[in-house]
Amino acid sequence: MSALPHPAGTARARRSARRAEAAGAAVGRRPNYLAGAGAFLWLCVVGLPVYVMLGAAVRDRPEYTANGPLSPPAGFSLANFARDFEGGFGRYFLNTAVVTASVVALVLLLVPPLAFAIVRNRGRATSTVFRVFLLGLAVPAQAVIVPMFYLISKAGLYDNLIGVILPTAAFCLPVCALILTGTMRDIGGELFEAMAIDGADTRRVFFQLVVPLSRGGLSTITVFSALQAWNGFLFPLVLTQSENTKVLTLGLYNFQTQYGVDIPALLAAVVLSTVPVLLVYLFARRALVQGLMGVGGK
Repeated sequence: MSALPHPAGTARARRSARRAEAAGAAVGRRPNYLAGAGAFLWLCVVGLPVYVMLGAAVRDRPEYTANGPLSPPAGFSLANFARDFEGGFGRYFLNTAVVTASVVALVLLLVPPLAFAIVRNRGRATSTVFRVFLLGLAVPAQAVIVPMFYLISKAGLYDNLIGVILPTAAFCLPVCALILTGTMRDIGGELFEAMAIDGADTRRVFFQLVVPLSRGGLSTITVFSALQAWNGFLFPLVLTQSENTKVLTLGLYNFQTQYGVDIPALLAAVVLSTVPVLLVYLFARRALVQGLMGVGGK
């Protein structure tokens, strides 16, 4: 017959266990000063340009010139933003919005059917065409800007927003097709088989199965193409000329003259131009992360 444990020994064992648990908790709560210092340093690196940009946007030009970019604003002024709109910022913003919306519409119209055809058709011809299509990833825009200028001029689209929209969308297609093809490949084959058993045709499979399960990938290519169009500089610079077709990236040049640069007005225009990008990211960040991780966020 086994002996029962002594109550005193059991109490000592419990106290020892509690002390060990408290010591472990204390070790787990020990602050990591090195990580904190690194995080603070990174915060300074990221926050300093933002502070300079926002601080200069609400300051007068004489104050900015006299006190420097790092000094705190003496007051709050919206004169720089008003001067931006007086200089044509509204027209540049509208042109950029038209280009961005058109590029996104073209990408969403062409890439999903293309990716669906590539995923569902596993023939050698389709694979070859897809590989040739992806060669566009290796061709920089700078290498084809001269023939692009020639083609756009011959087509009568020079100094026209359509002449900027078409090449911008064309250079977005390879990357977007690659992203969305990877997303659609993650859709289980049993789902396609279930749809086929139900008698669904290709159109119904595409709109009722593939598109809903590819929301993450669609959000990813939407954000990517929107950023490419919104920040585009080379095509608007070469393929447009008049003030009526200028976009934001070219309109910022208006604040630079032979006598100097109106830095507060320039940074105020930069602040206004970044607001749409931030809004797109805030509303699409969850779907964007899911698109990068795969269908369903796996």
